[in-house]
Amino acid sequence: MNRELYDETHEDFRASFRSFVAAEILPHNEKWEEAGRVDRDMFRRAGELGFLAMAVPEEYGGLDQADFRFNAIIGEELQRAGVIGSGMCITLHNDVALPYLMEETNDEQRKRWLPGMVTGELMAAIAMTEPGAGSDLAAIRTTARREGDEWVINGAKTFVTNGLNADLYIVVAKTDPTQRHKGISLIVVESGTPGFTHGRHLDKIGLRSQDTAELFFDEVRVPAANLIGGEGEGFKILMRNLAQERLGLSVSAISACRTALAWTVDYCAERSAFGQRVLDMQNTRFKLAELAARFDAVEMFLDQLIVKHNRGEVSGDQAARAKLLTTELQRDIVAQGLQFHGGYGFMREYPIARAYLDVPIQSIFGGTNEIMREIIGRTLE
Repeated sequence: MNRELYDETHEDFRASFRSFVAAEILPHNEKWEEAGRVDRDMFRRAGELGFLAMAVPEEYGGLDQADFRFNAIIGEELQRAGVIGSGMCITLHNDVALPYLMEETNDEQRKRWLPGMVTGELMAAIAMTEPGAGSDLAAIRTTARREGDEWVINGAKTFVTNGLNADLYIVVAKTDPTQRHKGISLIVVESGTPGFTHGRHLDKIGLRSQDTAELFFDEVRVPAANLIGGEGEGFKILMRNLAQERLGLSVSAISACRTALAWTVDYCAERSAFGQRVLDMQNTRFKLAELAARFDAVEMFLDQLIVKHNRGEVSGDQAARAKLLTTELQRDIVAQGLQFHGGYGFMREYPIARAYLDVPIQSIFGGTNEIMREIIGRTLE
């Protein structure tokens, strides 16, 4: 269907970013898949070309372009090229980490961190999940105690995206262990701080080129000025920013749907069985027709939410609906696409096989789909 979400300026941006992907990511994607992480030079090149932290105000070196449609285009193009793992360092930096460092900071903190966020000299990550605490953030055990002009952090984090390559880590910690949600604060830890170490480079089944790691904090001392937001305000800030994170994940999921459908239709149009194209078989057409109809409906819903998000009107339950619908559809489309590819769908040389390995995490990170159902369910009474 014709989309009305983008205008000429957005399409010019898309063409530029598509060229960047073709020149800077695609030629290296196989190598990065094997290495389990991308080359930081690619990330810095993205900064040079204006693809990082676009929302940052001009006074800090940014473009002052807070239109989330530009973020969406980046997610769409990475999925279109089949390199979402290599490009996730960009989407997490822009969609997830940046709002914390731009909206919850004071002027001194912005001057310290935002210029590097724009140029790519600084890559950001958020250290939230722990070995014993995922969706239940109130159960985190990492602590930060105040000693004079410093915070002293102890604990461990896992499943940290950009965990190896990042320079700035927004650490979710308990500054008051006697409290649950009200005891959570956000503190920025810089790579290289004494006592802060990287653990295992985690071996994932999908998104191979996106570096994911464990982090450990042993009496890590950081300036008191590295607290962002107010003390004890961390949980409220996290909940506020999760809506954009989930929209970004939804964009990635619906874009993966579009790409996988195209791969499957093209394959079925070329492949013959029993004297006819696979696409001419009624079962094939009916299955793909149903998925295409679902795709159109969900994409229109998501496009509306992106427009509302630009106006600051998207609620947490709406973002949860988007993540639930798009990621469940992605699972169905990619699984059916692999099935229609037959034995070739099981071969990693075919992009549908790699997409199949990337699917499971979509319904887990950013809050599991079970949590999305719980959030939505609470609005029904």
